[in-house]
Amino acid sequence: MNNWNFTGNLGRDCESRYLANGDPVTSFSVGVKAGYGNSEKTVWAKCAIFGKRAESLAPYLTKGAQVAVTGEISLNEWKDKEGNARTDLQVRVQDVTLIGGKKDKDAKPAAKPADEDDSIPF
Repeated sequence: MNNWNFTGNLGRDCESRYLANGDPVTSFSVGVKAGYGNSEKTVWAKCAIFGKRAESLAPYLTKGAQVAVTGEISLNEWKDKEGNARTDLQVRVQDVTLIGGKKDKDAKPAAKPADEDDSIPF
């Protein structure tokens, strides 16, 4: 069974596109903390979700959003232009849960309704 569950934050806004057959796909990268103390580092997982859910989640998958992801993991090995060995951690997403996110510092509190009376003690 190849199933990975993890939480982290998106490093940038997602990118949506359509495959040749018309199916939607949304791609995003999630930073996952690994290790602890002085040896703590961030591992980046490149994620892709397919189908109608990809379209419906796209507006919420923005830089800084905190997500929980479940999916099938694969490790791709390749060489860069200089001939150095590189690896990519890729996840074919089965489920995404929005568990938090960045706070909008420009957000203003909702206005009081016009008929609200401050003199009522409850």
